[in-house]
Amino acid sequence: MTITQFISADEIRSRFSRAMSDMYREEVPLYGTLLDIVSEVNAQVLKNNPQLRESLADTNELARLDVERHGAIRLGKPEELHTMRRVFRVMGMYPVGYYDLSVAGVPVHATAFRPIDEASLKINPFRVFTSLLRLELIEDASLRLTATEILAKRQIFSGELIHLLAQHEAGKGFSDEEAERFVSEVKEIFRWHQEATVSKEMYRQLHDAHRLIADVVCFKGPHINHLTPRTLDIDAVQAQMRLQGMDPKAVIEGPPKRQHPILLRQTSFKALEEKIMFAGDQQGGTHTARFGEIEQRGVALTPKGRALYDSLLEQARSHNNEGSAGSAYGDRLAAVFQSFPDDLEQLRKEQLAFFRYEMKDEDLFRQLAENGETRSLDALLAAGAIVAEPIVYEDFLPVSAAGIFQSNLGGTEQKHYAAHSSRARFEEDLGVPVQDEMKLYEQVSQQSVTRLFQMLEAATANP
Repeated sequence: MTITQFISADEIRSRFSRAMSDMYREEVPLYGTLLDIVSEVNAQVLKNNPQLRESLADTNELARLDVERHGAIRLGKPEELHTMRRVFRVMGMYPVGYYDLSVAGVPVHATAFRPIDEASLKINPFRVFTSLLRLELIEDASLRLTATEILAKRQIFSGELIHLLAQHEAGKGFSDEEAERFVSEVKEIFRWHQEATVSKEMYRQLHDAHRLIADVVCFKGPHINHLTPRTLDIDAVQAQMRLQGMDPKAVIEGPPKRQHPILLRQTSFKALEEKIMFAGDQQGGTHTARFGEIEQRGVALTPKGRALYDSLLEQARSHNNEGSAGSAYGDRLAAVFQSFPDDLEQLRKEQLAFFRYEMKDEDLFRQLAENGETRSLDALLAAGAIVAEPIVYEDFLPVSAAGIFQSNLGGTEQKHYAAHSSRARFEEDLGVPVQDEMKLYEQVSQQSVTRLFQMLEAATANP
């Protein structure tokens, strides 16, 4: 009897990530140019900094660097979010964090689907920032009803995909051929379609309400609007983008440049103006939604560190109520963040960032155990028996996400919505609670400590 070998969630996610990258390179040639720039910059950084290369290799970060991507989609109705959650689960991706972008004038709330265990993140940390349109924020009641009716008619999931989902959820898994079909069907959801599903006049009305509303409502599917590679030097990539004639954002979102990066820095080139055809109109028009983005990831911050980060960022952005506008913002940001420690050991001792603890010298570790060494991480670190490795930030920043959205919706896109979160409603639509990213980082750190002291106990029990 032949036993079918089911394809793992990690493998399906890796296949999908590659398929998405290939498709987006075909659809947006500048994405290919962006990948080339990032690859060249990363290679140069590693060449000039052997210590960084060694550190990335030791923590298994080097292997994932070239395959790392995050994408973003915008969904229109709760049913789409609910089913998309089921789709991502097949790929070992789960909703982490809640992001309310309405407070920044963007009528969506979101989560990030990503792997959550260390082993899966090392294989492929593919993430998809997934937004859901908040139709209740459309002020015009008639237009809100029309948008709701348009979306109600839309079906973004094929019958084949729904069948495959049901099969997988029944515990049957996917063969190699079924995994390929699944990836192909999901990829079609993310594909760009030039044909709008509405008339030119309806597009204009929705566009005037908010450009993002038109982007979500007027098309047959949630085309992926960017795919983001990870760089080791985002400032160098930004400079290269300008040299190659791209039009990058004036400001890199997130913290300033540091010796030891924290959280997430992001930049992008402006959204492309792409030709579209309207329903019942052969003349057509243009639509801007898809852009190229780059990210640089640093260490994840603890709640204490994040509170400090948020307060410093607010201090820099609140100057004369300018936000991140103005040529002086970069200098102001750097000056404000002088009070945020830029030393890994200081970050660890002040409990501002998350670290995992790994064995460095097993013989020395055993010797300390035999000598009755106390359970002190500091003592083990000072002796050189263990090392503290910064935990990479795997998530997103609301202010930065809003800044990226706004910069690609046009400079005049400054809508204002009531500052009220709707996390409970989002989770109801999603079908499950979102995971708390802070708890995930704390779990990784604590598990590493537990492993170490289990080894210490074993060494003491078996001298």
